Amino acid sequence: MADEQIPSRNPVNLADYRAPAYQVEHVALDFELAPEATIVKARLQLRRNAPGPLKLDGRKLELLSVSLNGEPLGDNRYTLDEDSLTIQDVPDQAVLETSVRINPAANSELSGLYTSGSGLFTQCEPEGFRKVTFFPDRPDVMARYRVRMRADAAKFPILLSNGNKLSSGVENGIAHAEWEDPHPKPSYLFALVAADLVSLKDEFTTRSGRKVDLGIWVERGDEARCAHAMGALKRSMKWDEDIFGLEYDLDIFNIAAVSDFNAGAMENKGLNIFNTAYVLADANSATDMDFQNVERVIAHEYFHNWTGDRVTCRDWFQLSLKEGLTVFRDQEYMSDQFSAAVKRIADVRLLRATQFRDDAGPLAHPVRPASYLEINNFYTTTIYEKGAEVVRMYRTIIGREAFRRGMEAYIAKNDNAAATVEDFWAAMQSITDIDLKQFMLWYEQAGTPEITFDESWDDAAQTFTLTLRQRTAPTPGQPEKQPLLIPVAIGLLNQTGEEIHAETLLLRETEQSFTFKLPQKPGAVSLFRHFSAPVKLKGQSRARLAFLAAHDSDLFNRWDALQQYASAVLLDSVATHQIGQPFTLDEGLKDAIAATLRDATRDPAFAAEALILPMESLLADDMTVVDPDAIHLVREAARKALGQALSAEFHAVYEQFANAAPDDVSGPAMGARALRNAALSYLTAAEGPAFAAAQFTAAGNMTEKLAALTNLVDEPGPARESALHAFYTEWEHNRLVLDKWFSVQARSNASDTLTRVQALASHAAMDLRNPNRVRALIGAFTANPWKFHDKSGAGYKLLADFVLRLDETNPQIAARFVTALGLWRRFDTKRQGLMKAELERILAREQLSRNTYELASKALA
Repeated sequence: MADEQIPSRNPVNLADYRAPAYQVEHVALDFELAPEATIVKARLQLRRNAPGPLKLDGRKLELLSVSLNGEPLGDNRYTLDEDSLTIQDVPDQAVLETSVRINPAANSELSGLYTSGSGLFTQCEPEGFRKVTFFPDRPDVMARYRVRMRADAAKFPILLSNGNKLSSGVENGIAHAEWEDPHPKPSYLFALVAADLVSLKDEFTTRSGRKVDLGIWVERGDEARCAHAMGALKRSMKWDEDIFGLEYDLDIFNIAAVSDFNAGAMENKGLNIFNTAYVLADANSATDMDFQNVERVIAHEYFHNWTGDRVTCRDWFQLSLKEGLTVFRDQEYMSDQFSAAVKRIADVRLLRATQFRDDAGPLAHPVRPASYLEINNFYTTTIYEKGAEVVRMYRTIIGREAFRRGMEAYIAKNDNAAATVEDFWAAMQSITDIDLKQFMLWYEQAGTPEITFDESWDDAAQTFTLTLRQRTAPTPGQPEKQPLLIPVAIGLLNQTGEEIHAETLLLRETEQSFTFKLPQKPGAVSLFRHFSAPVKLKGQSRARLAFLAAHDSDLFNRWDALQQYASAVLLDSVATHQIGQPFTLDEGLKDAIAATLRDATRDPAFAAEALILPMESLLADDMTVVDPDAIHLVREAARKALGQALSAEFHAVYEQFANAAPDDVSGPAMGARALRNAALSYLTAAEGPAFAAAQFTAAGNMTEKLAALTNLVDEPGPARESALHAFYTEWEHNRLVLDKWFSVQARSNASDTLTRVQALASHAAMDLRNPNRVRALIGAFTANPWKFHDKSGAGYKLLADFVLRLDETNPQIAARFVTALGLWRRFDTKRQGLMKAELERILAREQLSRNTYELASKALA
């Protein structure tokens, strides 16, 4: 039974927050490290903070001894249960010492101290430290740490922890090291690594002239694939100084990479621990997207040094305070490194495909939820991506310069402290005269606002009036919604698309009108430019969308208009398909794609994005009853028809952008490859796999090879089997690349995909302990709407089988897959019954983890 499988299913409520009875001022930890029996001695300097007993969290700990102010305590002096150690009558100032034994090798949850390969690693966010030693494991208990480690030098020659290294060495075959972190931090930021690793080293000189030693620690043989990560680290350190004035504050910054990791990376102070997928990259084994992901995640975790570490969150309800804010910062960083418009498009595409869907279903929750059963379940796109949009709206409303000053005020007031979203709001309000009180509703209300509009022109007065209306649909527990403060960035365009007026309006009411004195009647209004708020804009005509797609000077809105136009056309075709009529290609869509191809040389990366038709999942979101078969068949018919109608244009683009050097990972080279691969997709749809097979054979890097393989796997036959065999044979010993082999098959549109996924589930290389491998197969399969929603229900059963198996070993990963069944009410009666039955089967498990129970029960509620 997994550690998290405990009988208590009582929610934790924001309204119940109470300050901790004791603060811990200093922690001394002594580790005798061994995979199956690690001894942890802890010495805590305590100071009373509020009334109540001393309660320390602890799970799966074998208590060896406990003493208070040097006096050993008998078992009559404390209460010990499976979750905690409680001691009554502790003085206001005290020293508590404990000794525990833990078994990292048995820790399959990858939370706390666990083994991966031949090494020992920690993951303590959000509640992993309680699996290391007894401690008040909550973010608002911040202490300074000194850590001593001892281990077998042959097995664990490298011993790392937070902060600065005081000493290290080897004596009589035993490695030892001592580390000290001078900054107070919550327990979730504690980190330890003991392994046989090698490092890529470098240094960075801060703007004040301090030298910082940098190290990226990886398994032997992987050090040659760390150069891009090191470059990203140095670029992000410089960017944070230039843009936010934030300088690194320790003598050392280390990153350690681990293959078995539940998340992407962890921002532990001075010792970031990363999933290898976000560290290792070279052109031979990593795609352009991999390179960008490494850049983004390295930056994200580094930026946490201030927005998360130096200023942390008071409790887990404030999670967006660090995650939403830091996602916003990494988005801005990536916009500066690459194309800002393309980055904005990618971010919004993710938000719409995941967070908007969550907001529309039974798992909807606010950016700051009011309660939770299992905190791991709130590491969601609502907290991260919608949280980032909330931060972005602050800047849109008050302006860039004021936002920078607000950030400075926030950090200055809350440095080395645990803050709340109210603290961030107060900092922003302190530097502007704009009333931001209403803005707090973005943290409190779930759901995606829908915006409708009317326009009128008074020829005599030469005034244009824009009326905006907002409505947010009911979500679980919130049947009534209040109007939000919504920034609406607009551009008024003349008949040829020239901008005649631009500003940002503040929509505060359910309905509100804005009047403009203009020299002429606008030809069109461009609303929510650069996606100025996370809303759904309704009611734009196809004529307007076509005009904006061709003329809007805001590149995001130009892309968005084309996407909305294509969605409307494809959904009409879905409706006609459902009554038996054949597909016909819309001339307006064809012309828009043709125009994109003609202008491709101006911005290849943007053109590549514009060529992608709306995803099947997004089309499904606009259907009352989702028909995954009709959606898929119509979208594929459109791709094929466009490929045939514009064959010459796609061929020309494919040849024109073939000259990017394989090892060039600059923005222009990535844009050229993205555009060429977009053209390849249309050509394969229209003409078969010949071009994809040729590209697979001639590919000079992983981007070209994987794009070719992605097209080949959709068509059963010798070309597919030959390519899959060749890819596996070449990369079977590279875990990250082999993940791609699993994923590309799970996402395939081929007729035998479900059968292949079932077979891959028992493949010799399938590793349930490794989250990357599980996500590569099952996560990719659930993101394949047509195959996952197979009428037989076999896809649902396959998922539920995996959830139940994973729940026994890693409930955190198991629970995340449950969300794929959460929208069962949106489908036809048969699929509803099949999905509901699998949810009920999951809930029927007697000893189900809190993680999985919470999401499955909410999905059915």
